Amino acid sequence: MFFLTVVKNKAYFRRYQVKFRRRREGKTDYFARKRLVIQDKNKYNTPKYRMIVRLSNRDIVCQIAYAKIEGDAIVCAAYSHELPKYGIAVGLTNYAAAYFGTRWRCTFF
Repeated sequence: MFFLTVVKNKAYFRRYQVKFRRRREGKTDYFARKRLVIQDKNKYNTPKYRMIVRLSNRDIVCQIAYAKIEGDAIVCAAYSHELPKYGIAVGLTNYAAAYFGTRWRCTFF
């Protein structure tokens, strides 16, 4: 048995194709994104809505979006820091805040 060393010379790097930037940064899983975004063929030109929930240490953001060729379009967004204006006295990053924020925004959508 022998070991084969991988030669990374000028010819190797000249033909090397880098991954997409967001893939290199670890922000986007394009395989999963394709499954989320792709629309049925018989529903031509109809947006496929999806809910995006982003959690941070201080806030929860709930967005409803759909994909376009130019990029994703955000239809509406709800932030948990808006909840005290509506009389909901809960923490801004817990499960109840996510529920109320989503529920509040979806009634207007």
